[in-house]
Formats: sequence, C-alpha cells, structure tokens
Amino acid sequence: MSDSKPPPYGSSEPEPQPHWGSAYPPPPGAGHPGYPPPGYYPYGPPPKHPNATTAMVLGIVAVAGGVICYLPLLIAPFAWFTGSKAVRDIDEGGGAQGGRGEAVAGKVLGIVGTALLALALAAIAFVVVLSVTIDGFWDDVS
Repeated sequence: MSDSKPPPYGSSEPEPQPHWGSAYPPPPGAGHPGYPPPGYYPYGPPPKHPNATTAMVLGIVAVAGGVICYLPLLIAPFAWFTGSKAVRDIDEGGGAQGGRGEAVAGKVLGIVGTALLALALAAIAFVVVLSVTIDGFWDDVS
C-alpha cells in the first residue's frame, strides 16, 4: 500500500477511483456517473404499467360476468389483447415498469374468457343449425 494522504480540503484533485482490476467491485452505476443503474428505484418498486390493472379488471369482469350471464364474455378478447400488449411493454422496458403479474392475469383471464365465448358461440350456432334443419324442433312433445 502506498502512504498517500487525502487531498487537503478545498483542493480540486479528484478522488482516486478503484480500477477494474482491484479487489473491490466497482460502485453501482460506475459506468454512468450521476445516473442510477437501469431499473433502480430507491423509494420502492417501479411504477405500474398503465394498462396492467385495466387488463386484469377486464379479464375478471369477462370471466366472472360470463358465468352469470353470457354478455360480458364479449370483452374477453379485449382483456387478452390489452394484457398481451402490457406484458410485452413491461418485458421490453428492462425493469422500468411494474405490474407484470396483473398484466399476465388479465391476459390469462382473457384467453379463458375468449375460449368460453367461442364455446358459447358454437353452442348457439349448433342450436340454430338444428332448428333450421329439423322440422318441428321447437314443437312440444306432449
């Protein structure tokens, strides 16, 4: 070790920085002085993506409402689309946005709701085809 004294107070000499070959790791964000590393938020988690909660709520309304009455199933494809776009944006952001779990939940619920919508439309089409092709399909059998 060398016997170096710290620079006197008020001097303009820069503080010695450790070099890459030293035994100590470089400080965080050493490549960009004055800027934190990407995805670093000192006061908590990163802000949520604006469409993450929207996708989750659309998915919940589509599936839960679709079980009660079939009309809310019509918004399931929108939940799927919104959730997929939010997940893609969050993954491309490199940690700058949060809410990935909510976006994935909206995407999955949108997929489930879209599958239920397809089954409901297939059942309606099946009943329509039967009612057109079979004479007396709607007649009472008493």
